[in-house]
Amino acid sequence: MKAHSTNYFDTFIEVAEDTKTTCGTPPPTKEKRTVAEMKYELIAKSPYKFTSDEVFFQVYAVRNNLTEVEYNRAREQFFSKGQPCFRALPLTKSYGFGVHCDSNGKIALYGLETNEYQSFLTDTKIKKVKAMKSSR
Repeated sequence: MKAHSTNYFDTFIEVAEDTKTTCGTPPPTKEKRTVAEMKYELIAKSPYKFTSDEVFFQVYAVRNNLTEVEYNRAREQFFSKGQPCFRALPLTKSYGFGVHCDSNGKIALYGLETNEYQSFLTDTKIKKVKAMKSSR
């Protein structure tokens, strides 16, 4: 079975061109936690601890109440088909966060308004890609 990955290396995922926000805004808290909220919490609490794949699978595992025994098989099955990457998700499209992926694929969030965000835009050592537009 072919394994697909959402990981990027030495890359900065910029906020979508058509975002309506001017700064990084955490997803709203709801009674039933949203996928965006869960991903935001994982990354914001532990910058550069997880790869994109690890974040995506951890949220999937929690939402599906997987036990640790089920992880290996479920992970293999989860990545046997392509998953949307951070370029297609609300954190980069609607909530104003850029995602920096370091040389090990570990990720951190940076609000559109931050100096760090601006620094990544001018850093010639990393690749830049834009999040996908919300509208066509």
